[in-house]
Amino acid sequence: MSEFWVGADIGGTFTDVFALDAASGRCLTDKVLTDHKDPTQSVAEGIRRLLDTGAFAPVQIARVLHATTLVTNAVIQRRGAKTALLVTEGFRDALEIGTEHRFDLFDLELEKPRPIVPRHLRRPVRERILADGGIDIPLDEAQAEAEVRALLAQGVEAVAVCLHHGFRNPVHEEAVRALIARLAPGLHVSLASDVAPEIREYERSSTTAINAYVAPAVAPYLRSLQRGLERLGVGGQLLIMQSNGGTATAETSQRYPVRSLESGPAAGAIGAAYIARRLGAAHVLFFDMGGTTAKASIVDDGQPLVARRMEVGRVYRFKPGSGLPVQIPAVDMIEIGAGGGSIAHVDRMGLLKVGPESAESDPGPACYGLGGRLPTVTDADLVLGYLGADNFLGGRMRLDVAAAERAITEHVARPLAASLTEAAWGIHQVVNENMASAARVHLLEHGKNPAAYSMVVFGGAGPVHAGGVARALRLKELIIPWQASVGSAYGLLCAPVAFEVARSRVSLFDDVPWGEVDTMLAGMLGECRRLVEWAGVRPRDVSASRIAEMRYRGQGHEIAVPLDGLAWPAPDRAAILERFHQAYERLYFRRGPDAPIEVLTWRAIARGPVPDLPPLAVESLRSGAITARGARRAYFPEAGGFVEAAVVPRTLLASGATLAGPALIEQGDSTILIGPGATARVGDDLLLTVALG
Repeated sequence: MSEFWVGADIGGTFTDVFALDAASGRCLTDKVLTDHKDPTQSVAEGIRRLLDTGAFAPVQIARVLHATTLVTNAVIQRRGAKTALLVTEGFRDALEIGTEHRFDLFDLELEKPRPIVPRHLRRPVRERILADGGIDIPLDEAQAEAEVRALLAQGVEAVAVCLHHGFRNPVHEEAVRALIARLAPGLHVSLASDVAPEIREYERSSTTAINAYVAPAVAPYLRSLQRGLERLGVGGQLLIMQSNGGTATAETSQRYPVRSLESGPAAGAIGAAYIARRLGAAHVLFFDMGGTTAKASIVDDGQPLVARRMEVGRVYRFKPGSGLPVQIPAVDMIEIGAGGGSIAHVDRMGLLKVGPESAESDPGPACYGLGGRLPTVTDADLVLGYLGADNFLGGRMRLDVAAAERAITEHVARPLAASLTEAAWGIHQVVNENMASAARVHLLEHGKNPAAYSMVVFGGAGPVHAGGVARALRLKELIIPWQASVGSAYGLLCAPVAFEVARSRVSLFDDVPWGEVDTMLAGMLGECRRLVEWAGVRPRDVSASRIAEMRYRGQGHEIAVPLDGLAWPAPDRAAILERFHQAYERLYFRRGPDAPIEVLTWRAIARGPVPDLPPLAVESLRSGAITARGARRAYFPEAGGFVEAAVVPRTLLASGATLAGPALIEQGDSTILIGPGATARVGDDLLLTVALG
């Protein structure tokens, strides 16, 4: 029997499902509206719909890979467990003070993120560990027990423990965990020395508190998901996507739920990187536009950039610095409120704005007919002719053109004294410019030249808007896979099993005790290997790497320096320094100063092999001459306004086919917009390459 892998990604509007025959490349996709009350039902419904096609049986599903918004939503909506935080005496308010950074210097009514743990549940513990790991004040167990009993009396459901310099010596944190286990067996406890053993008190305590806050909800969620799969007869392995682009077992995800904060977007970036490697494309900009947000990420040499810190629960959703810091590895990407469901409005100054508010799946855009009355990007695309009213989602949902026209007319056209077409085009253009501006900043902040990049396009709305965004960035080429609208679900299948561990140990580079560091890294790699092998990876297939985070002494930011290919336990120190200087120059376009260099954090990473997926095979694709199903009036200002654009079913475009714009390629769950002057060509693995001209 054939073995199928299934990826399921829960988004704000749709839940995407992608099934692949691991041997033949046969694949099926589906999209269902996300059930926000119980998202696991959406996953089960999507898989059931694929099983109902008869293409494969439940017993053939060997692996289910899942990306979830549960952790992010729990933090944003503050629906986590009642959580306490135990800290070293004198640090009770560190979580609220933060870094004292003002992310908007000119906002006199600046609102900062509310701490995940309120002050009355943040309790001090009498103890003190020094920066070198020595014990200055032994743990006062009687005082710690009194504090724990007081918290238990208040009904706490989880406890985070973050003691000062616990990352250097966890003995007191572990003693507190043992104390809690004795007083309240079964209560979830997160230790900072386990969850985020890195320097920076505020970030470490925030990360640990969030992990404890969401952990009690993750276990029942994953159990519910597993039960749903079992009811369908699916018994394959369940793996959960992490923010760093690797997958992990459900058990590992329950222990470190904070690592799944950005699992869906990370899966998309991993899918784009996989496609880039297949094509041999050195520089790719990943662009994903769904129903709620748009994301962009840089992929160089087949690998997405990875950041070591991120934010969640921003007060101003798309303003950096306004959220809670999380000290975990995550695919580095920019995200803005620009999706098919983004709501358009005219502000007090008479300016057209689009997003960041979204109609999501409930009530949805006006054209969905589900109760939405406000104009959205999807409504504008429908009015402009880019979407077909009769074949949205493969014909499963009929769009209401009149409702879209009413919403745009009432809320945009009339306030602007513009025509319906002008208002719809304005919405389309504003959202394109918003995305292009964000992507441009993202590229330039990393010292990248936009002109050097092609764009890999994912998302249900991505293929409609990618051409406009790419032209604004002056890119010349789009790469749109057959599975673009369920790209993150596909990306789940491309991800290796992986885990990363970090330990901060601050010292000048010249004073690094290399023998001790080698022993520490060996232990860290052993921990990573165990978790990767636990997911079913054979020991001989596990690869390992080491990273040092270094900086000039006195600077506030570190640079990741790879340590692979060096002779441990006595690596070539000159080679490490040269790698640091090269990385510094790539970032800042100049060599650094003649100043002491220090190492702050050491990282160990273990990975399983990247899955070798077969080329996609879709039985309905036909070769030969392309015959358009018809034509539809679509708006192209460069061609003079509304023109007849060929409507071509994606099922007619086999490998080698070409198509000149203006044209609309419909593939059921998305529409690919080919503008005038652009030419599309279908290559291997059903990748559609669009030359923008």
